[in-house]
Amino acid sequence: MLNNIAAAIASAASPMTLLLLIVGTGAGILIGAMPGLSVNMGIALLYPLTFAFDGVQGIIMLLGVYCGAIYGGSISAILLNTPGTPASAATTLDGYPMANKMGQPGRALGLSTMGSMFGGVFSAICLMIFAPQLAKVALTFSKAEYFALALFGISIITSVSSGSVLKGLMGGALGLFIGTIGIDAMTGKMRFTFDSTYLIGGISFIPVLIGVFAFSQVLSSVESCYDEKYEKKDVKIDRVFPPFSDLKRVMVTLFRSSLIGTFIGCIPGTGGDISSFICYDQAKKWSKYKENFGNGEPEGIVAPESGNNAVSGGAMIPMLTLGIPGDGATAILLGALMVQGIAPGPLLFTNQPMQVYTIFLGLLLANIVMGCFGFSLIRVFSRVVNVPKEILIPVIFMMTFVGTYSYNHSMTDVYVMVFFGILGYFMNKTQFSMSAIILGIILGGTAEQNFSGALMMSKGSFSIFFTRPICLIFLLISVLSLMSPLYGQTVKKIWKNRKENRKG
Repeated sequence: MLNNIAAAIASAASPMTLLLLIVGTGAGILIGAMPGLSVNMGIALLYPLTFAFDGVQGIIMLLGVYCGAIYGGSISAILLNTPGTPASAATTLDGYPMANKMGQPGRALGLSTMGSMFGGVFSAICLMIFAPQLAKVALTFSKAEYFALALFGISIITSVSSGSVLKGLMGGALGLFIGTIGIDAMTGKMRFTFDSTYLIGGISFIPVLIGVFAFSQVLSSVESCYDEKYEKKDVKIDRVFPPFSDLKRVMVTLFRSSLIGTFIGCIPGTGGDISSFICYDQAKKWSKYKENFGNGEPEGIVAPESGNNAVSGGAMIPMLTLGIPGDGATAILLGALMVQGIAPGPLLFTNQPMQVYTIFLGLLLANIVMGCFGFSLIRVFSRVVNVPKEILIPVIFMMTFVGTYSYNHSMTDVYVMVFFGILGYFMNKTQFSMSAIILGIILGGTAEQNFSGALMMSKGSFSIFFTRPICLIFLLISVLSLMSPLYGQTVKKIWKNRKENRKG
């Protein structure tokens, strides 16, 4: 174990790895600070670059993008009252008033930076402590448990990541169908190939990923340009490091929000946007300054920022130990790991411990680098909010084509990317879940192979899925996760009717 840790430290601290981490974190902050772009889009855009590097170096770069983009969303949220990412929506409630009404943008950005770094580092430490323990438990799983686990991952992300359960299921079903194209791993038969040599190996994950997350967003941005007028914002930023009085005031909130965010991140299908609002609500409930929330309260800034950044480490726990992503971003990271020959799951900690420890250190360093960037270069990053979309969109448009083509040097991949980008554009318009599609593609193969393997173990008897306690628990949770939105809607209607009857 000590040898693996020493090797991981040497790998994570190598000049090339640190350079990639710095580049990824900086790019993530820039992407997150641009309203309209997303964490998933940033990871998808830089995903193809990972194939140019050995081992986990490219993965660490993506971790930098992941952490940087979550934090970067707070920059535009505070300066423009427009969250760069959904996870920073709650930050606008007190961040913008402090920057605009109180005239202290530097103080607001400093609190945001501190909260983001604290939450990220806290969750990375939790990842190091709890992930190996959970992996030991998961080593007892058989193929039946892995099937139920994959089904659970698909069900919960479809039910939570979309406003409609039906649309979430349809998105997941589309992903599952795409995952069946090509040669059946169990029987060797061709499925839905239509005599195409390209489809024999299945539809490549990379073009689909870039299409639904990046190219579709470009099309949406082009559309929005016709309704927006470019206005340059002149923002003068003073001292950014929080004074001791602020540190003393928010310290308890930092710990509480980081703990809540890490826990929420462990629940597949949640995410930073849910965590930020829950942490903001809890901070307000426990604060001595409740009446000041919404007017530039320091706790109202650090609570959502520490909470949404803590999700990163929490979401990595089920992803690394069970192969179940916690959110859309970790779904992309899961695909990146698999392409690099690193199969997330309990055996990962036994078969590739050095890579696991390197990822742990990479996430920790990414949050530290993010904090250093925030305190030292916030004036530079804040200028990104003034980049006109007329310049930004063509650059991203070009990157989608170059990144897709560079993966296999295949124009067919480019055509697939454009097709799924257009499909994703219309699905976004109708509020379908893109994350559900990606999860369906990634987890569909795992679910299918373990389902077939479990039936072989039981000689064709379906009872294996209902007689094994852990398997049955996961199946029941899957059903509950699908039904929970319907239950929530029913409860809301009942309360609404009661209120109306009382008023009447």
